[in-house]
Amino acid sequence: MLNKYARAFFTRVLTPFAALLIRIGVSPDAVTLVGTGGVVAGALIFYPLGEFFWGTVVITLFVFSDLVDGNMARQLGRSSRWGAFLDSTLDRVADSAIFGGLALWYAGRGDSLMLCGMAIFCLASGQVVSYTKARGEAIGLPVDVNGLVERAERLVVTLVACGLSGLHAFGVPGVETLLPIALWIVGIGSAVTLGQRVVTVRRESAEADAMAQGGNSA
Repeated sequence: MLNKYARAFFTRVLTPFAALLIRIGVSPDAVTLVGTGGVVAGALIFYPLGEFFWGTVVITLFVFSDLVDGNMARQLGRSSRWGAFLDSTLDRVADSAIFGGLALWYAGRGDSLMLCGMAIFCLASGQVVSYTKARGEAIGLPVDVNGLVERAERLVVTLVACGLSGLHAFGVPGVETLLPIALWIVGIGSAVTLGQRVVTVRRESAEADAMAQGGNSA
C-alpha cells in the first residue's frame, strides 16, 4: 500500500541526488551493492547489541539506495532485467539482515525466545510473501492483489519502532515496548498478506486453466 505513494514522493525528492551520482560516474549497480552492504552492516552490528536508534539511523540512510538506483537507471535509459534481478535479490538480503539482527538480540541480551521466534517468523514470512508473487508471475499470472503488509510496510513499521525503542537509551520511558508490538504487527500482517496472495494465485490459475481448456475444446 505504501509503495504506490511513498515511492512516487521519494523518487521526486531523490532525483537530483541520482543525477549527481550519474555525473560523477557512479553506476546504478554500485549504488545497489553499497546500499545493501550498509543496511546489512547497520543491522548486524548495531541491532544484536541493542543499539536500535543508531542502527536504524544507519539502515535508513542506506535503504534509500533502493530508490536511487532505479532512478539512476531510468535517467540513463538502462533499465534491464539484470538490474531488476540484482535489486530484488539484494532486497531479500537486506530484509533478512534486519530481522536476523533483531532475532540475535532477543536470543542473547534481549532474553526473549518468543520475540526471537517472532523476528524469525517475520524474516521467513517476508521472504515467502515475495516468493509467492515472483513465482505466480513466473507461471504467467498477474498476481493482481495489494497485500495488507508488503515490503514497504514491513520496513516502515519495523524501522520506526526500532528507532523509537532506541530512545530508551536516552532516558525516554516506555518506548521499549514499541518494538515487540511492531514485530507482532508485521508477523500477523505478513501472514495475512501471504494468505491474500495464495488465494489470488489459486483464483487466477483456475481462471487461466479454464480459459485454456475452453480454447482447446473450441
